[in-house]
Amino acid sequence: MKPQDYIDLENRYGAQNYKPLDVVLSKGEGVWVWDVEDNRYMDCLSAYSAVNQGHCHPRIVAALQEQAERLPLTSRAFRNDQLGLLYEELCRLTNSHKVLPMNSGAEAVETAIKAVRKWGYMEKGVPENQAEIIVCANNFHGRTISIVSFSTDSGARAGFGPFTPGFRVIPFGDAQAFEQAITPHTVALLVEPIQGEAGVIIPPEGYLRRVRELCDTHGIQLILDEIQTGLGRTGKLLAEEHEGIEADITLIGKALSGGLYPVSAVLSNTEVLGILRPGEHGSTFGGNPLACAVARAALNVLVEEGLIANAELMGQRFMKGLRAIANPAVRDVRGRGLLLAVELDPSAGGARPYCERLKEAGLLCKETHENTIRFAPPLVITAEQVDWALERISSVLSA
Repeated sequence: MKPQDYIDLENRYGAQNYKPLDVVLSKGEGVWVWDVEDNRYMDCLSAYSAVNQGHCHPRIVAALQEQAERLPLTSRAFRNDQLGLLYEELCRLTNSHKVLPMNSGAEAVETAIKAVRKWGYMEKGVPENQAEIIVCANNFHGRTISIVSFSTDSGARAGFGPFTPGFRVIPFGDAQAFEQAITPHTVALLVEPIQGEAGVIIPPEGYLRRVRELCDTHGIQLILDEIQTGLGRTGKLLAEEHEGIEADITLIGKALSGGLYPVSAVLSNTEVLGILRPGEHGSTFGGNPLACAVARAALNVLVEEGLIANAELMGQRFMKGLRAIANPAVRDVRGRGLLLAVELDPSAGGARPYCERLKEAGLLCKETHENTIRFAPPLVITAEQVDWALERISSVLSA
């Protein structure tokens, strides 16, 4: 089959809810992927940071194969010998007290919403059905009905109402706006430490410290969505570490499995997750032994192979190279660790054509919010590979 044959099959039988670049991939290793005609590309998206450990990392693949042959699924109706071990390792690594495992990032967000509302009613004394969660404009937390209910992206909301109430939207990075939005019914602030989908938007220095203080003062739970920023992507295990704070609830996913299996988790203080009782929340696949074995291996790879420190070091090299590219069409270069973005002036004609040209040069990335190119390679990337990418990015942007 030719690449167009695969594309035609997708267009004929699949829902058109994505607009991918027309490259048909068939295998991957480390930072590299190959298409069906055996052309090689550097992956600078990492499946939206799900492949932090690189494609097909042998230690994670081995863990998946071993567990799949032994016991893949029990459901939570029974216990398994991997779940408790994952709980312990996650809590020790992240300084958390409790863990609730799910599958997708959106499920982790939904879980946090449910848990923090119940905490508000049982512990804070908020009147039933009146809990409010404060969120930020230009957020991206998933695509379920409850989540798009508080999205400010018209494309995510149009035609999907009626929407779930109980959310108040404020500007991102504005601690004063957060303080002014607090009411006696406020139970939580849900925020991304860095808004990845919005174009790698980094809040002002001190923002997270200030909202942490306000949450403490007003008895509000701070929920940090680290599904994309967590697990090494920004040069720290969790992005909250850049400001020296700890969230009450931290959401992780994506790289929690190294890209081999859908795994997410809600990490929490005992106060919030401790209020859940049997039957109030769950998932058939959440916390299954295959997911736990894969997640344990993925975490070990991050720590034992020094990928978090490498993300910081290679991120500095990548950032320096991007900022050295002389092009009047480049409005801004920003990022942290290996989560980077080049924002183009609207006069450049949008980021999509640049992504298509980069594909032809052997580098895969994705546009976001029309004029921004996001670069997020696997954390296993080397200095030589960073320079290889920069050479091609410079050539395309300069042209």
